[in-house]
Amino acid sequence: MKIQPLSNHVFIEPLADEKTTKSGIVIPDTALGEKPIKGKVFAVGPGKLNDKGERSPMSVKTGDTVIFKKYGPDEIEVDGKKYLVGDEDDIVAIIG
Repeated sequence: MKIQPLSNHVFIEPLADEKTTKSGIVIPDTALGEKPIKGKVFAVGPGKLNDKGERSPMSVKTGDTVIFKKYGPDEIEVDGKKYLVGDEDDIVAIIG
């Protein structure tokens, strides 16, 4: 299924950071109950319309790895896969 967000909405595939204990045991964020704050942009909308009716370009593009506000995006499920969807304003940085 193809997803095309509207306006300045962004679909993000969450990336879980894994924490390793001193003894080498890997504990994923999902086990800690923490919501991820890093993800890969899956789809972006065309941008928001400004007061003049012109479309503002998006700062992110598909494939970017981003850091976003912990409780900004909403979690949705499409075809059995979980995504986070939010506004471009929920993204605070692009990881290079």
